[in-house]
Amino acid sequence: MTVSPHDIARVLIEALPHMQRYDDEIVVVKYGGHAMGEEAAARSFARDIVLLEQTAINPVVVHGGGPQIGGMLKRLGIKSEFAAGLRVTDEETIEIVEMVLAGSINKQIVGFINAAGGRAVGLSGKDGNMVTARKIGRTVVDPGSRIEQIVDLGFVGEPEKVDVSVLDQIVGKDLIPVLAPIATSAEGGTYNVNADTFAGAVAGALRAKRLLLLTDVPGVLDKSKQLIKDLSIDDARRLIADGTITGGMIPKVETCIYALEAGVEGVVILDGKVEHAVLLELLTDLGAGTLIHR
Repeated sequence: MTVSPHDIARVLIEALPHMQRYDDEIVVVKYGGHAMGEEAAARSFARDIVLLEQTAINPVVVHGGGPQIGGMLKRLGIKSEFAAGLRVTDEETIEIVEMVLAGSINKQIVGFINAAGGRAVGLSGKDGNMVTARKIGRTVVDPGSRIEQIVDLGFVGEPEKVDVSVLDQIVGKDLIPVLAPIATSAEGGTYNVNADTFAGAVAGALRAKRLLLLTDVPGVLDKSKQLIKDLSIDDARRLIADGTITGGMIPKVETCIYALEAGVEGVVILDGKVEHAVLLELLTDLGAGTLIHR
């Protein structure tokens, strides 16, 4: 299909009011392990992030890496277990998690952004005590006895404190921070943090204009499996209560609510496998997922 210069001009004109809306604002993008896809998709994502920065938007990328961690553990012959949707992370596993997240994945994304003409800086939550976490456990129900028990998840934490002083030196200065969801403890240890939760905490502390959660589904679906394009916090809580929002979407929506209450203006859950999903959401009239707002 041939696109004429006039078509390109119309696209740019349509994007103009959106560029003005986000001018000099912070947008946190959580780039999920499944949404990362193959190298071509990762490079396309990197170009989109560079385009945002070039239009005076300040992107902050938080990435996951669950599938990549699982693959590395399998190659090393380390058995990995899950409880209540979170990886049980012992001392041996946390070393691999940190190596994969703060090492190979983080630097690959940094490299792709730099190759696309941006200037990315790879960090983790441990740098400058950016994210301090506390240890968490999970309550699970034994399917046979129906008895609840607390499962020790090992070195798994949730954000307790976010210090954005390091990010303040980067954001808005033609640099793009790329953050691995590894946090420090009050004693200087290391915690693995769910990437959605990590992104929500950082976005709240930065009072971001938008938090985008890139995942492998179109967004929040109704009971007929149709996309819900717009939800208030009250709507979201009602849909959780009546069973419309179920399974792994519940913690994502709860992260959205947490981020909104912490100061983020709007949170969007969208399909990261759709090419240019970030640009479609931010710079077009149509949007690309489910917007949850206060």
